[in-house]
Amino acid sequence: MPADLDNATVAAELEAFAALLDLTESTPYASRAYRRAAATIRETKAPITTLVREGRERELRGIGPGISARLRELAETGSIAELDELRSRARPELVGLGRLLGIAPKRMLDIAAALGAETPDDFRRMAREGSLQRVRGIGPATERRILERLDSDTGRPRRGLLLHTARDLVGEIAEALGGEMAGDPRRWADLSFDLAVVVPTTRPADVLDAFERLPQIVTVVERADRSALGVTVEGVPVTLSLPEPRGFGTELVRRTGAPAYVDPLEPLPEAAHEDGVYTGLGIPWCPPELREAPFAGEPPRLVEQDDVRGDLHCHTTWSDGRDSVLEMAIAARNLGYEYLAICDHTPNVRVVPGLDADALRRQAEEIQDANDRLAPFRVLRGVEVDILREGGLDLPDDVLGELDWVQLSLHAGQRDPGPGLTAKVIEAMQHPAVRCLSHPKGRILSHRPPNALDLEAVIAVARRHGVALEVNGLPDRLDLAGPDVRLAVEAGVPVVVSTDAHSVRGLGHMRLAVATARRGWASAADVLNTRPLGEVLAYRR
Repeated sequence: MPADLDNATVAAELEAFAALLDLTESTPYASRAYRRAAATIRETKAPITTLVREGRERELRGIGPGISARLRELAETGSIAELDELRSRARPELVGLGRLLGIAPKRMLDIAAALGAETPDDFRRMAREGSLQRVRGIGPATERRILERLDSDTGRPRRGLLLHTARDLVGEIAEALGGEMAGDPRRWADLSFDLAVVVPTTRPADVLDAFERLPQIVTVVERADRSALGVTVEGVPVTLSLPEPRGFGTELVRRTGAPAYVDPLEPLPEAAHEDGVYTGLGIPWCPPELREAPFAGEPPRLVEQDDVRGDLHCHTTWSDGRDSVLEMAIAARNLGYEYLAICDHTPNVRVVPGLDADALRRQAEEIQDANDRLAPFRVLRGVEVDILREGGLDLPDDVLGELDWVQLSLHAGQRDPGPGLTAKVIEAMQHPAVRCLSHPKGRILSHRPPNALDLEAVIAVARRHGVALEVNGLPDRLDLAGPDVRLAVEAGVPVVVSTDAHSVRGLGHMRLAVATARRGWASAADVLNTRPLGEVLAYRR
């Protein structure tokens, strides 16, 4: 068996296999299976080659007969023949460039073959020489679009990545290269268009070579002495910057902040660490989340995830969740929380199961059982109650009065005109049982724009009636957004950072909710669920 086949190397080969399957537009189930197997092998303490030699590799989670055969072939020969064939057939460097330009893999390979282009550089040269219209199906408009993207669109995806996806992608690349993530993901932007990694090094060529070998990077479309632009299998560009160690802090500040923040600070002083840059500028340290636009003065002490004492919005198998009340409660307790509110849907939501008064009272027995087992941890009886068309609530007053935590949600009518939409939300907020308004702007990132709710009017009512506003941590919501959080904070209305988790795993999205609140300048004092349970429950009493 090859001596250099450690677990990390084997996992990287399987990840490369998955990427090439994606490039060839194979079934997504196959690529996901190889990625899961790679993750399992990476986390396994025993050498995978030993397990293969002993015929025990299928004892690992996610290793079926097909992947087992590939592992045995890799262990015996040092390579996987099908992977080598895929590399030659898929032409990842050309397909990666095509993804960046918005051209499907098969079409990109057909165009390259018609042009006789063997490399991305060949393709660029021939396209700029006017050869594209020789290819069947490419007319002047298509040629113009491709040339415009070649000249101006490399470096930014046409559609932003959701925050958790962007941070995972850039974080993995940064960790593999010994650097730091930068760009939009480091600022915890709702959608990431500028993805960057900064690596301090005295040997840039070695890091550039390692970057090209990463399983996440299918091709490098630009390479200079101390920088590169790579493309992922999904066509997402990732910029790599390689400063000398003495200037690492300077480059990290420059590559993290939005241009509106960085440009007024130029020229940045050279420093090995970010705090040295700020010292040299004579201004206070600024958290990455606030590096969107210039501002004067000392930033506030922003809320931290460790400040959060509980999650006030999650779902269970009683509606559209995947895990039971007890499973969600145990997971929340294991995260160090003191309390968790179960907020399943009500019937009016329609697209998923909803609980009526009878079901909520039956659920109360399960919640009480969890509290008996987990005390002093507290599971709250809550609900995510739908706002009806005229501003009424989707449950009778008597059951709402029994609950510990009632939060409103508007699901239907998100595209209604602003005045009517605002009127019914404000009407619902004045119900004495209501504690919080969930995902107020109703947006679904990259799919549905924010609704026309008059947020300033809603904030005024929230302050008058003691209703908190939610910062929802679902990756495709992040609602309220940072600027909206700042409006609430400045008005003295508390926000709630919640996950809207539909599974145990979903509780991990608290980091996204907290980061979004930080982008709205929220301190721990501005966040209701940083307080002890007694204060939370007494907030509107």
